[in-house]
Amino acid sequence: MSALRIVIIFTTLLNSLIEAEIVYNGSSTAKDDWWKYATFYQIYPRSFKDSDGDGMGDLNGITSKLQHLVNAGITAAWLSPIFKSPGVDAGYDISDFRDIDEKFGTMSDFEQLIKTAHELGLKIILDYVPNHTSDQHVWFQLSKNKTEGYKDYFIWKKGYNSTAPPNNWLSRFGYSAWEYVAERDEYYYHQFTTAQPDLDFRNPKVIQEMNDVMTFWLDKGVDGFRIDAVNYLFEISDFRDEPLSDNYENYEPYDNRYLKHIYVMDQPESPGMIYQWRKHVDNYKTQNGGDTRVLMTEGYTDISTTMLYYGNETADGAHFTFNFFFITNTTSRSTANEIASVIKRWFQYMPNGRVPNWVVRIIIEIFYSKAIITVLNFITDSIFKTLTF
Repeated sequence: MSALRIVIIFTTLLNSLIEAEIVYNGSSTAKDDWWKYATFYQIYPRSFKDSDGDGMGDLNGITSKLQHLVNAGITAAWLSPIFKSPGVDAGYDISDFRDIDEKFGTMSDFEQLIKTAHELGLKIILDYVPNHTSDQHVWFQLSKNKTEGYKDYFIWKKGYNSTAPPNNWLSRFGYSAWEYVAERDEYYYHQFTTAQPDLDFRNPKVIQEMNDVMTFWLDKGVDGFRIDAVNYLFEISDFRDEPLSDNYENYEPYDNRYLKHIYVMDQPESPGMIYQWRKHVDNYKTQNGGDTRVLMTEGYTDISTTMLYYGNETADGAHFTFNFFFITNTTSRSTANEIASVIKRWFQYMPNGRVPNWVVRIIIEIFYSKAIITVLNFITDSIFKTLTF
């Protein structure tokens, strides 16, 4: 019997939106992995539950409500960053990948959360933010001072004619993606804020460091990771200028939309890094037993590039990679045919044997109506039966 299997990821955001991740898998069998039939609930720790009255949510607050998640049918709780951070970018500027931010509690609190969750049959997923660190991270401080072994952990370049940034690259938030550091008389690259220097994944030592970070949390008992901003892991190696965007005349030169970003994102090495991390978590399961440790990837990009993160004929990638095309190509007024077209396109691009999914923003019953969701389910099932892979 073919059935629509739904993995829902309820995503709590600062603007109070909710996203649902719908994952379709053909027939259900007892041998299928847990993640294919799970309901994921994202927890934003600082606002979820305050256990000590200081006005900030914390790990003990989360632990106190785990039974409620189980009662609601949640399979896995996905935590937004809980790592030590100055808090410039909501915790995505991490100053220590192996420590808990004191705002949320202690490592002992986290270990108790894991213990309680597993006793309840609930899995815990962590955000994994490999693209960059905080500028307060010890790696960056050592790199800034050219300490042996660390000087190439980040992307450093001499300025153009010694007075200007190395090239015209812009950060996601606008203005130059390069920041000058007098100690090195060089610029470092940052795709996001100046407080978030990009790691250099062309350096094998950086790859090993981030593998070790993943192992550290697996040893703590986490059940998987949601990998952030995967399409920004690499930049073109010759640092050439990016071309103007097709409608550059509509924007100021400092606006991110002024350039066509073909050299700072979606580089061919990025999917391969995900394949390495998939092998890492699979090997961990082989060596340590237990259920599958799941990898989910996030990156806004085109459909062909998105599919690369699933893997290829010789290597597995993410268990599933977020599909944002349903929210970018449909509205509450979309017809069944329009919805079917979006779904069919995903199936046509998806590699054989992979699990498709749709991210649906806001509460789907409100935005799309229950009737549209019923149509979505029916069309998905029909397309899955009729398409030849």
